[in-house]
Amino acid sequence: MPYEPPTHTVERSLRATTGAKIVAGVDEVGRGAWAGPVTVCAAVTGLRRPPEGLTDSKLLTVKRRDALDRTLRDWVTSYALGHASHEEIDQLGMTAALRLAAVRALEGLPVRPDAVILDGKHDYLGAPWRVRTVIKGDQSCVAVAAASVIAKVHRDKMMAELGAEHADFGFADNAGYPSPVHRAALEVRGPTPYHRLSWAYLDALPQWRHLKKVRSWADGSVPAIEGQLGFDF
Repeated sequence: MPYEPPTHTVERSLRATTGAKIVAGVDEVGRGAWAGPVTVCAAVTGLRRPPEGLTDSKLLTVKRRDALDRTLRDWVTSYALGHASHEEIDQLGMTAALRLAAVRALEGLPVRPDAVILDGKHDYLGAPWRVRTVIKGDQSCVAVAAASVIAKVHRDKMMAELGAEHADFGFADNAGYPSPVHRAALEVRGPTPYHRLSWAYLDALPQWRHLKKVRSWADGSVPAIEGQLGFDF
């Protein structure tokens, strides 16, 4: 399916309106998974012409994505990855875990960026970072598209390694996201040591529901589910 290549339009705007010299594109992967960490990549690309075929990682085949990842790691000015573990997600909730992973990625860059282009409509970073949110930024912004590819390839490989001893769950194919194979394995075997135990899928598993971790605020209220897919996805 044809798509428009990403541009530097947002980065040029940030440079012109804020005086930013170093702009990082930030994207995440793993938000909706049942298992594994959430991973964030921060990438700085400058204003050079991007590699051919660069776009949102979800629009690419595995083969093309892996090839682009190898190219991008040499092409970008710099990049860094940050993770929030499944335990941190259970403890903090997804929004706070995303911020933790993003800060780890941004602080891992060799030079602190002056501004950040964040994929999506919600600014989960906040102060002191200067943030511009862009819906579908992973398709329209070069730095965010680069971050999306690097983050996706890295986390997919990580999940394949974590799933080596849990072959029934198919982590090498589903990366911890909901799938029929993943669902069937959960029903029979229950969660692995890498599953998010605060996630809604456990509500549909009576034999494993006792493992669920429920976060609550000081007033006893339970925070709303943040974009989770239940068992009947």
